[in-house]
Amino acid sequence: MTFSIAARCAATGRFAVAVASSSPAVAARCAYARAGIGAATTQNITDPRLGPKALDLMALGAGATAARNVLVQATAHIDHRQLTMIDAEGRTAVFSGPGTLGIHGEAQGKDVVSAGNLLANPNVPRAIVAAFEASLGQDLGDRIIAAMAAGLAAGGEAGPVYSAGMQMVGEVSWPIADLRVDWHDAPISELARLWSIYKPQMEAYVTRALNPVAAPSYGVPGDA
Repeated sequence: MTFSIAARCAATGRFAVAVASSSPAVAARCAYARAGIGAATTQNITDPRLGPKALDLMALGAGATAARNVLVQATAHIDHRQLTMIDAEGRTAVFSGPGTLGIHGEAQGKDVVSAGNLLANPNVPRAIVAAFEASLGQDLGDRIIAAMAAGLAAGGEAGPVYSAGMQMVGEVSWPIADLRVDWHDAPISELARLWSIYKPQMEAYVTRALNPVAAPSYGVPGDA
């Protein structure tokens, strides 16, 4: 009941991950990224422990494929899980256990990986990857949003989608964007709207954390 993307911007070194589902608050359980390390999703019958474990392995020097292989070999009930990951070099890996639900699919491209389950058709991940690759040179967040919209347009889930989220990491240790739509009739469109509001302010929030003296004004009443 999920489709997702994990991707890297080769120009900036930033990573982003996005996920959508018929279940509520999907990004809280399925989307993980770590600055300088990579990004991962854990989905299908979700085990939220697997995203951080994948990032821990990559932080220790494992590439995406090696990290996936360790998780597949060492994790109980792995047959019920679907995983994607991308490492600091842009290498990708994916796993769909034999217990993956319904129509499912996966696709990998340059600096991008996508997977989904309970899909309307198995081509949805390929549409996500194709849209991401076609937007090379654009802002990473814009590319992620466009890719998820392409996945929805290609059929998305077999049923309605109600939640979506996007997380992005960059030059600091915390996520520079972490946007979630936990329940909405059109969550990907709402996520795009939230991104359009947050994107122009994103760098300012980083500056405020690192050097408040140099930070731009808040632009709110009472802010001199």
